[in-house]
Amino acid sequence: MQKISHDQQIIWFDERYLNVDPRCCFDVEFWQQQGAIIGSAQGRGTTWFLAGDTIDMALRHYRRGGLFGKIISDSYWFTRWNKTRSYAELMLLKVLRDGGVNVPRPVAARVEKKGCIYQADILVEKIANSRDLVAVLIEASLPKSVWYQIGQMIRKMHELQVCHTDLNAHNILLDTNHQVWLIDFDKCYQQQGDHWKKDNLARLERSFIKEVKKRNIQWQMQDWQALLDGYNQQE
Repeated sequence: MQKISHDQQIIWFDERYLNVDPRCCFDVEFWQQQGAIIGSAQGRGTTWFLAGDTIDMALRHYRRGGLFGKIISDSYWFTRWNKTRSYAELMLLKVLRDGGVNVPRPVAARVEKKGCIYQADILVEKIANSRDLVAVLIEASLPKSVWYQIGQMIRKMHELQVCHTDLNAHNILLDTNHQVWLIDFDKCYQQQGDHWKKDNLARLERSFIKEVKKRNIQWQMQDWQALLDGYNQQE
């Protein structure tokens, strides 16, 4: 990763995927002027999807959720640059990519410090031709082989000691080749030991049960068993 420091701002970026001035790449108006905005999605804020020269990308500004987020929407307490949300997520994605886990390529992150607080942005790869599991399972069930692959991918993540604190059916994608991708690593971290891994999987199982009740997705306990077989590498 390259780094640009200016006043109270630091930008980290991978020049392999970013062919524009890194100081411009977090400005939505810049991308609008380039005619590069190809879509958006609403969550806590707007995620903008961008057409890059090398890969398509997703631009996200960090915003708080919950009641506190209504008071202070996008500011965080500053301690150290390497403890900021965008830097931590960018570096964790790099660890995962280097370890063979299918996650978006980390492209760039920015932190702007203002006194004792900071604001942050991140730019990552947009996974082409993909949908989350909820969207897929609303329309059709998945074969055992795909559930097995999902379990294998989660196992790879856990072997790198990465705890996905929001592992749910929306944060697992399938592309048109049925390749499995894991996304949304904000507030995730590496953790020693194995005790937390069972709880991580239990959270995902609760997510599927919730979506069956909420959206009537096509999911059964035999699908969960196939996922666990993949996780445990059992044929």
